[in-house]
Amino acid sequence: MNTLSLWIRRPGVGSVALLALLLLVLLPVTLDVFRLNLVGKYLAYAFVAVGLVILWGWGGILSLGQGVFFGLGGYAMAMFLKLEASDPESTKIQSTPGIPDFMDWNQVTSLPWFWQPFESLPFALVAVVLVPVALAFVLGYAMFKRRVGGVYFAIITQAVALILTVLIIGQQGYTGGVNGITDLKTLAGWDIRTDAAKVTLYYVCAGLLLGCIVLCLWIQRSKFGTLLLAMRDREDRVRFSGYDVAMFKVAAFCLAAALAGIGGALFTLQVGFMSPSFVGIVPSIEMVICAAVGGRMSLVGAVYGSLLVNAGKTLFSETFPDLWLFLMAALFIGVTMAFPNGLAGLIASHVKPWWQRRHAAVPKATHSEAAARIDAASGRPAATAPTATAGSVAGPLGGLKA
Repeated sequence: MNTLSLWIRRPGVGSVALLALLLLVLLPVTLDVFRLNLVGKYLAYAFVAVGLVILWGWGGILSLGQGVFFGLGGYAMAMFLKLEASDPESTKIQSTPGIPDFMDWNQVTSLPWFWQPFESLPFALVAVVLVPVALAFVLGYAMFKRRVGGVYFAIITQAVALILTVLIIGQQGYTGGVNGITDLKTLAGWDIRTDAAKVTLYYVCAGLLLGCIVLCLWIQRSKFGTLLLAMRDREDRVRFSGYDVAMFKVAAFCLAAALAGIGGALFTLQVGFMSPSFVGIVPSIEMVICAAVGGRMSLVGAVYGSLLVNAGKTLFSETFPDLWLFLMAALFIGVTMAFPNGLAGLIASHVKPWWQRRHAAVPKATHSEAAARIDAASGRPAATAPTATAGSVAGPLGGLKA
């Protein structure tokens, strides 16, 4: 029991518990199915923001191409869902039944070899994680072994996002082109378009996100997390200590890619399609904004940042369709200028000190009130501190005549 109590009191655990209460209880009770589905979409972006906290906040490695891994995870899931929706009976009006409709429109007469493994759900679930991790390993190993970092690494990852977007759009017959993979209906025979399915997928998304946060908390407190912080602040010192800095950076990059891939798959399930508009430079920068607004050193702050940025995006686009991009820019610039460490930094610098001062003042007031009640019940005058009078000696013997 003592061990459990100490674990609960550790920094970060209480904030995770409050986040779980918000996501699993308060939001489902107060929001309708449509809005809850929107929140589930926002939480899919939060997976990327949580990965950026480990990669950027703790490792000091800024990636502007996380949309690549988000999109790869989403496309891996979309390929399975599209093949399930393209059975011969449903596509019998096509020239070639049994293949996705966009392939038939582009005169593709057979299912490509790289699509065939995605007929298996277990393979698709594994690919959601392994495909982004494999690409992240290749990119990270090639760059970190050559000590490419800082602004150069950020620019290269941004270029990769642009290249993948152009590739997806150009290979329309195999990827769906600019429209992406649409008309996704069922998951292993389960209709994902119903209200009950949307609520279930929201809980799955929230539960997996909380599990990833707990995992990342453990990583932060492990030796790996300590080395990431050391590499961020004194990389040369860590290298001279005998550690392979490049491989630690590769590991952090792969972890962030895996989290982004999971987020992309959950996004596809909840939204019902995947397109290159979620892969390119703009969505990748938006994901970095989510982490910056929430606080790039806080895992829970990254979730709140994702909710705030995406909710603002939805609200501004609905209310001010001509100005919402400017309002989003103003939100980001205002938050980062006023609170450089994000919302989590604001709480740490202002809210927590105020709460601690208030909490420390309560026991003193309670003790004074209890003493007054005891004096009143016994008929004694209230105890007062001795005061020094004229001609008396102040100090340890205060109260004695001089």
